[in-house]
Amino acid sequence: MPFSQREKSHPFSSISQENPWLILEETQPIKLYGPNQLVYLQQETAQQFYYLKSGKVRIFLSSPEGEEKTLSFAGPGSLLGEASFFDGRPRVSSARTLVKSEIITVTGEVLLQCFRQNPELAMELCRYLSGTIRMLSAQVDSMAFQQADQRLAELLLQLEENGTVTATHEELGALIGVSRVTVSRVLGAFTRRGWISTGYGQIVLLQPQRLTGFSRPWKP
Repeated sequence: MPFSQREKSHPFSSISQENPWLILEETQPIKLYGPNQLVYLQQETAQQFYYLKSGKVRIFLSSPEGEEKTLSFAGPGSLLGEASFFDGRPRVSSARTLVKSEIITVTGEVLLQCFRQNPELAMELCRYLSGTIRMLSAQVDSMAFQQADQRLAELLLQLEENGTVTATHEELGALIGVSRVTVSRVLGAFTRRGWISTGYGQIVLLQPQRLTGFSRPWKP
């Protein structure tokens, strides 16, 4: 889950090779969400999905008793709620902003218009959905076969951008199913080994190859 990802003769005339979804920022209204604001709700019918231009969003499940289980955190360039939009079934999760966020609503009409002008965008969407499936499969594999410290090492590698992971201990724990205390303990051990350094809400991967070997020692 995870977690950023414009010409003027026609509103859909250009497409960024680095992030094809930037086309939405040129052509669609951007809605500003405040912190802790609901984007969509579990069990509702999906008439649209969303593109996160800026900010951070938590994807979570809710039980009938009101308990919540975090599935992933989404950052800029992410799509939100796309699975239920395409299969036409009720949403299986909810999404809520963690910080001030800019979000674009994408309807079927808007998406088809993008596809007509830029067919490559359809392939980009397929790649994005395939990446989501691969990430979920990796999470299931991790929960089934890895210890907590191995799961955390692999998560750091997955979330790394330019050698840095921006996440709190609580967020990391929610993603691998362990407590904040456990995350702090494991990160402390990684720091003592010289593999990482930590700061407020930020982790620098000093020796990512060590984390790779630790998280999956049976891999070549």
